[in-house]
Amino acid sequence: MYKSGPSDIKWFRHAAPYINAHRGKTFVLMFGGEAVQDANFANIIHDIALLRSLGVKLVLVHGARPQIDQRMQWQNVAPNMQDNVRITDSDTLSAVKDATGSMRIHIEALLTMGLINSPMHGAEIRVSTGNFVVARPIGVKDGVDYKYTGVVRRIDTVGINTQLDYGSIVLLSPVGYSPTGEVFNLTFEDVATQAAIALNADKLITFSKNDGLLDSSGKLIKSCDVSRVKKLLNSSDDYQQQLLLKAIAESADGGVERCHCLNYQSDTALLQELFTRDGAGTLVAKDYKEQISTASIDDVGGILELLEPLEAEGVLVKRSRELLEMEIDRFTVIRKEDVTIACAALYPYSEENSGEVACVAIHPDYRKGNRGVRLLQALEQQAKDLELSSIFVLTTVSGHWFREQGFIEQPIDKLPEGKKQMYNYQRKSKVFVKDI
Repeated sequence: MYKSGPSDIKWFRHAAPYINAHRGKTFVLMFGGEAVQDANFANIIHDIALLRSLGVKLVLVHGARPQIDQRMQWQNVAPNMQDNVRITDSDTLSAVKDATGSMRIHIEALLTMGLINSPMHGAEIRVSTGNFVVARPIGVKDGVDYKYTGVVRRIDTVGINTQLDYGSIVLLSPVGYSPTGEVFNLTFEDVATQAAIALNADKLITFSKNDGLLDSSGKLIKSCDVSRVKKLLNSSDDYQQQLLLKAIAESADGGVERCHCLNYQSDTALLQELFTRDGAGTLVAKDYKEQISTASIDDVGGILELLEPLEAEGVLVKRSRELLEMEIDRFTVIRKEDVTIACAALYPYSEENSGEVACVAIHPDYRKGNRGVRLLQALEQQAKDLELSSIFVLTTVSGHWFREQGFIEQPIDKLPEGKKQMYNYQRKSKVFVKDI
């Protein structure tokens, strides 16, 4: 029998902030028919059930290409492809319906069985399917009639969100329906992309035969922005890989903040990616026209302009230009067209293995758009690079915002000794701490 140990408790503690951050968020998971027929898919199902139990809203989008090919072979239907796109005549559509229907039932059964064969036994996970995808035909292109091959026209976001609010997992197949009652064969990548964008999903999680996105030498890309994904797309000659890269790029361009690519053959990749610092696959973040970087001496003037109004209001402690110049390497800034529009600083207390977040300031014209979150993420990464185990902040007015970012209010005694001696009891700042 497996016995837990200190390492398990430590992992759980490190995972707790991620559990809190993901609760109530909407994730779209995209996997092809190859993933479903892999022996490891049962482990992915267990982890999907676990995510739902932790309060994550889940939309699953499955493919069925190998299963469709198999049905067509059984029914002696000859495949007809044009530019790597399947032309779906009535006989092919019959195979599509057969394969996708069987796949949907298979996945529903696995979710039910997976609960019985896991510590999740007894939890009730409902799966909802339906005509949530409205489609239209591709039509005739370059003289070729693609018949019942279609593209997504609209996603029924109201219907999906209703089911998610009920606590159901929503399962979407690569088929769509027209208002006139026709059925169209779609790519699961198109369904997942349009669903993620329409639902304003917090994450699109894709599964691949590789550990994630790979560079030209075959090395895993741990993280990148969308511009690099588009470069990979332009250089790829693998059509299936192109569809995956296109889904990630279009989702990011459509507003999805984070996209992930994982290996469907790994039985730990999904949980590692979502609940550990280092992850397991590739994380793709949206491109930002604004630049975020360590501050330089040229940023002093801009930082002062951001801090002075907050200092005048008593929100921040006043800093002189001389002190700011001495501490400039502690600051991270966001610039737009060479103008400093946001800043924050990290002051390490290495002996106590902690760091102080300070001077978080954003220009009033730019206080929408998650710039504060981006700054905080940058400081957290700096703290991790310094091998700090926690960060803290003293604030008089922003406690609720820091709570939303995973900080927990603590007594003054929790401050590092050096900071405790400098605490200003007249300001009565509250202390918030976050383990990282």
